[in-house]
Amino acid sequence: MKKWQFWLGVIISVGFLVYALQGLKLTEVFSQVQRANYYWLIPAVAVYFVAVWARTWRWDYMLRPIKKIPIRRLFPVVVIGYMGNNVYPFRAGELLRSFVLYEREDVAIGASMATVIVERVFDGLVMLMFVFVALPLTPIPSESVQTLVVFASIAFFAALIVFFGLAAKPDIFYNLAAKILNWLLPERFAKPTLDFLARFLEGLESLRSFRNVVMIFLTSVVIWLLETVKYWFVMQAFDFHVTFFALMLMNGVVNLFTTLPSAPGYVGTFDTPGIETLVLYGVARTTATAYTLVLHAALWLPITLLGVYYMFKEGLGWSSFSKAVEAAEGETEEAAV
Repeated sequence: MKKWQFWLGVIISVGFLVYALQGLKLTEVFSQVQRANYYWLIPAVAVYFVAVWARTWRWDYMLRPIKKIPIRRLFPVVVIGYMGNNVYPFRAGELLRSFVLYEREDVAIGASMATVIVERVFDGLVMLMFVFVALPLTPIPSESVQTLVVFASIAFFAALIVFFGLAAKPDIFYNLAAKILNWLLPERFAKPTLDFLARFLEGLESLRSFRNVVMIFLTSVVIWLLETVKYWFVMQAFDFHVTFFALMLMNGVVNLFTTLPSAPGYVGTFDTPGIETLVLYGVARTTATAYTLVLHAALWLPITLLGVYYMFKEGLGWSSFSKAVEAAEGETEEAAV
């Protein structure tokens, strides 16, 4: 992780937080946080871990063409990855997840990273679907949300088309890339790059099966519906009410913003869009802020604690991210050896 990347994330997070908290009396926010009925967090956290299990099931479908791994063995790897996203900037936990899978199951990092990127594309498409479904049923007077949906839709659909194209004709793309790289780069650089590309294309193999694509999409819908249910449970701890469709829209908008660079744990990029979405639905800003902060903590803390437990159980440490980077770089070099 480059220092400039870390500080860019911090600057973006601070900017979002300054915008969200301007004009707020923090004492009133924390007063509402203290009055919340935290018993509702029990079913909220339980539902969230069901969603994490569904994420593991989805990853299983994507990895099957590469290697069949029991879900019970994949679950700790997924948890470690999401913990990494919470404590490292720039979603670095995705690389950590691929590194742990490589260490445990000998799956090439390039191949598993391809499946992770496809996951993110499907997540984005489902988030947009939530927004499209929710907006007509619970309209809000915001052209900015509609603009966000349009541009995000173009980006995610374009990415999906590219990945389907790569999965459908990997040999054509590989041969074209080989001609270009061999022309531009010396062999000692072109060969390892092409080796990594071959492993990446291998990770897209699940997209060649219609059944797998359907299952990946359906499990993605289940995952994000369950996460919205968690939003609903946490809402019961506070003195306000919006519809489930409004929470679907909030979930979609929030998770689209968390694709931006940020400080570890999506500080600011999660909170600000969540608060602003609820305010558009008429929720008092103080209440919206208290709810969003508690929701963020309920999403962050349980998976992080479990991820730390699994990380140390696997014999990993806080330096594991550096090892993951070195392993990824090593994959691109070993063909040149």
